[in-house]
Amino acid sequence: MTTVMAFGTFDLLHPGHLYCLKKAKKLGGKLVVVVARDTSVKQVKGAYPVFDEKHRLELVKELKIVDKAVLGHDFVRDKTRIVKEFKPDIIALGYDQKPGNEELSKELEKINWQGKIVRIRPLKESIYKTSKIKEKIKSLLKK
Repeated sequence: MTTVMAFGTFDLLHPGHLYCLKKAKKLGGKLVVVVARDTSVKQVKGAYPVFDEKHRLELVKELKIVDKAVLGHDFVRDKTRIVKEFKPDIIALGYDQKPGNEELSKELEKINWQGKIVRIRPLKESIYKTSKIKEKIKSLLKK
């Protein structure tokens, strides 16, 4: 069975996240979702997520299309540890996720990972993007 691994913060879970995970699931039989740690989110995005890692993980685990959901490791220090653990055949990334394919491929070459990286196109990125949703919430609260 082909294992697909998807990564994300999944803060303010929205239709764009669901779309991405559905597309990832279609790439293989088993979908493993890695939810980013709060500290990793802070390091990568410069701010903590609205919901903590425990609650974000709990939400992702409830999704029918997800076969397994786990908390990630410190992604900034070790980008490949979780890949070594689960040995996915495919890594599915959102259109705007970092690192880029080339940088990630170089990291994965170091552990002799032979899989494939697939970028998932966005679903209406002007609407279904967490940063846009946060902006909209802020503007609504100001009214």
